[in-house]
Amino acid sequence: MSPQTQPGSSKAMVTGVVSFYLVAALAMVMANKWVLNVTPAPLFFLATQLFIAVVLFLITDALRLLPDRLSFDTKVCRGLGPMVGLNVLGLSFSNYTLKYVDASFYQVARGLVLPFTVCVSGFVLHTRPSLRILISCGLVTMGFFCGVLLDGTPLSGIGIFFGVASSTITATHSVVIKQSLAVVNNSTILLSWYTNLLSIFVLMPFVILGEGGSVLKLLFNVDELVTAPGAMSPRQAYVWGSLITGCMGFMMSLASLLSIKVTSPITHMVSSAVRGVAASILGVWLFHDVITTGRAASIGIILAGSFYYTWVKHQESEAPKADERVKMADLEAGQQKPPPE
Repeated sequence: MSPQTQPGSSKAMVTGVVSFYLVAALAMVMANKWVLNVTPAPLFFLATQLFIAVVLFLITDALRLLPDRLSFDTKVCRGLGPMVGLNVLGLSFSNYTLKYVDASFYQVARGLVLPFTVCVSGFVLHTRPSLRILISCGLVTMGFFCGVLLDGTPLSGIGIFFGVASSTITATHSVVIKQSLAVVNNSTILLSWYTNLLSIFVLMPFVILGEGGSVLKLLFNVDELVTAPGAMSPRQAYVWGSLITGCMGFMMSLASLLSIKVTSPITHMVSSAVRGVAASILGVWLFHDVITTGRAASIGIILAGSFYYTWVKHQESEAPKADERVKMADLEAGQQKPPPE
C-alpha cells in the first residue's frame, strides 16, 4: 500500500471500501465460528468455501466484470506451488483455531502474526528491523502472553497451538505473496483465482482421508434426530454458513484490491483494530463469550503494539522522501548562488 491515500480517492470511496471490508471480515469470522461449533469437518467446510468462490470468479469473468481475464496455465500453477501450500495450511489452521477457541479470543490466539512477520522478513529478505519496530513486536508479544496466561477462563491448549501455527504460516505467506505476484504479472485477481482453485485440489485428499465419515454424516443429515426442535441441523448450518462465507470470501478478494488502491497503511490498521474489537463484542453477543480483564488487557496491548508498528513504518517510509526533498533544496540553492567575483 502507498503511504498516503491516493489523491483521486474520495472520502466516500475510502469509507465505503473500509466499511465493506469490515462487514465482510466480521461476517466471515462469525459465520465460520457458527458453523464450526456444529460441524465436525472443518476442512470440508473450507473446501466448500473455496469452491463457491471459484464459481463466483467464473460467473463474474463470464460477465466481464473483472479487470483481468481468468486463465489456466500449468506453468503458472507450478510457480504458485509454495503460495498454494501455505494458503491451505494457513486457512486450515485458522479454521481449527476458531473451532477450539472463543470468537472473542481468536484475535489473541493469532496475535503473534506481526512479530513472526518481522522475523520471517528479516530471515528471508535479509532486512534489519529498527529498534522501534522491535519494541512494537515486543508489545504485541507481551499482549499475546497476557491473554494466554492471565485470561482467567479455561483455554484450549490445542486452539492456542493452532493459533500460533496459523500466525507462523500467515507471516511466511505475507513474504511469499510478493514473489507469487510476479508469476501472475502482478495481478491480484489472477493470484486470488489460482490460489482458490488450486487450494481445492490440495485439500480434497485430506478431506477424503481424514474427514470422510464426518462428511457422509453431514451430507446425509445423520444428526437430524438429535437436533433440538426448531434448531438448525448441522447440515443446514453448514449449507447456510458455506454460502455466506463463500460469497464473503470472494467479495473480500475484490475488496482487498480496492483497499490497496484507495487506503493507506494507517487506515488499514485502524480498520483492523476496529474489526478485532467488534469481533470480541459480537462474540459476547452471539456466542455468550466472557471478556475477562486479562483478555481485554491482552487485546488492548496487541492493538497498541500494532498501532505503534504502523506509525513507525509510516514514519520510516516518509524519511527517504524527506531526505530527497532536502537534497533537492540544497541543489537548487547551489544553482542559485551568484558566481564568484
